[in-house]
Amino acid sequence: MKHEVKLVESRTTLLLTYGALGIALIVTLFPIALLVLNSMKPATQIVQNPLAWPETFRWDNFTRAWDDARFSTTMLNSAILTATTIILVCSTASLTAYVLARRKVKSWKIVTFYLLGTTTAPIQLFLFPLYFGFAKLGLINNPFAVALIYTAIFSPFAVMLLRTYFLAIPRELEEAAQIDGANHWQIFTRVMLPIVSPGILTVALIIGLYSWNEFLIATTFLQGADNMTAIVSFFLLSGQYSSDWGEIMAAALIIVLPVVVLFILLQRRFIEGMAGGSVKG
Repeated sequence: MKHEVKLVESRTTLLLTYGALGIALIVTLFPIALLVLNSMKPATQIVQNPLAWPETFRWDNFTRAWDDARFSTTMLNSAILTATTIILVCSTASLTAYVLARRKVKSWKIVTFYLLGTTTAPIQLFLFPLYFGFAKLGLINNPFAVALIYTAIFSPFAVMLLRTYFLAIPRELEEAAQIDGANHWQIFTRVMLPIVSPGILTVALIIGLYSWNEFLIATTFLQGADNMTAIVSFFLLSGQYSSDWGEIMAAALIIVLPVVVLFILLQRRFIEGMAGGSVKG
């Protein structure tokens, strides 16, 4: 009797779990499905009924969106800016996290407070001073300068996450490498980095997503038509009095697609990296 009750309870729990996951899946995929559906409609049909199946498939929405948003230029700008930011953040954050994890820092509480403060502080607090300072230095419309701003914003999060990976590595590995004659740089590059590579990949994916979608700093510091990013050119597609929603939906799908494909290809490593970063230090 007890066995039957436990079996019924386990089945109920399983059904509730799958039901909750199914609802979460529908809520997550519904906006994407709606985006794909409306990207192939004429604007008038979207306004009449955004949930209806397309009466005619407007594939030219994608070609017009690509040309009008100048994606051949702006997406390349976004890719260069995102790649530069990822390289800067991963290189500086991994070095900083290694030192904080392997050296006793007397002012660790102050460092933690600083990292948390810079992570949670809104960028609007620093936007005007940064703009005037960069304007004085002639760094407006300079993608590398914007990458430096992104690095300063995203590095605290990356440092705190990567520090947990380094703390999880046994010190015996480091001591064994020292006995073999390796210096600190060789230990870091040949022993530590290969072990924490899932964490670095996780940081790269998160920072890349933030950099690709960032709008406020990009539209403030990259004002030239040849320097703007894809998200800014997408914003400019919307007119003041009228908008071609079919073209806008197609442009949104073009911007989202590279990120979705990249995440699908690397999702297993990303999940492993997030699970490894949950270790408390």
